[in-house]
Parts: sequence; structure tokens; C-alpha cells
Amino acid sequence: MAIRKVKQNAITLLKADHRKVEELFEKYEKAKGKKAEIAQQICLELTVHATIEEEIFYPACEEAGIEEDMIDEAFVEHDAAKVLIAELREGKPDEDFYDAKVKVLSEMIKHHVKEEERRDGIFAQASASDMDLEALGQQMTVRKDELTAEFKASGLPAPTTLTMKNAEIQRGQLAH
Repeated sequence: MAIRKVKQNAITLLKADHRKVEELFEKYEKAKGKKAEIAQQICLELTVHATIEEEIFYPACEEAGIEEDMIDEAFVEHDAAKVLIAELREGKPDEDFYDAKVKVLSEMIKHHVKEEERRDGIFAQASASDMDLEALGQQMTVRKDELTAEFKASGLPAPTTLTMKNAEIQRGQLAH
């Protein structure tokens, strides 16, 4: 695998990911067919994005003294999204609640993006810190390429939550 030499700081990379996923959600909403393919692409993009944030970006933010509460919330938001990603990976667009799950995931991601990109959010704090965003961006680009190649070759792994305690959940019956 060729390693990309891209001069792109971490924030630029993450914002580009945000825009790509927003476009995919819009594409899904307008799609008549190929919804399963679009949903799987959304799951791939979000899984790769969350992984590089969790493995590289958030730890660097913690080290730089970025507000801990914001980082904690971001981890929990990722884990909540992973639950829906797991549902979408196993489901099909003609199943009950599939479109609703995509819609709720889209809304969750919009909230998460807004939090990260707001004027006093993680991205702003990272930009104002002494973090080497260029080096971080290069490291994240390499990891992103590795993960994308791996997941395209072998499929997405089952999501791993970092903040959930694996509480027992039972599925009930809807009264239709």
C-alpha cells in the first residue's frame, strides 16, 4: 500500500470527513435504490473517522489540555453512533425502522459535528493549542488509509464501544 504524503492538518482532514458523511446522508435521503450501498458507505466512513479520532486525535487533545468534558462527550457520542452502525451493518433497507435508524444516526452525527466545529469546540481549542496539527494530520492520513483498505478488504469489524458498560438490554414488542 502506498503511503500518501499529504500536507493536511488534522482539523482539515476531520472537517473533510464531516462534509463527506453529510453528503452521503443527503444522498441516502434522496435515493430510490442502492440505499444499502450508501448506508454501508456511511458506516465505513464513520467507523474509520471515529477510529482515527479515538486512537490519535482525542488522545493528542487530552495531552494538550483540551477541555476534558468535551472529549468525554465526544467518546460517548461515538459509542451511541456505533450502536446504530451495528444495526445498519446487520440490517437491510426494506426492514422496519432501517430508514429511521439512518435518519437518527444522521441527526446524531450532525449534533456531534456541530459540537466539534463550534467556535469554542474541540477543533477551535486544538487550533489554539500548541498541538502539531500538520504532523497529527499526516499520522491520521496514514491510519485512515490503512483502516479503509483493511475494512474494504475484510469488511467492517463489530463496533467496539469505549464508554458503554454493556448494560443488559432486551428487545420488546411494538404494539401495532
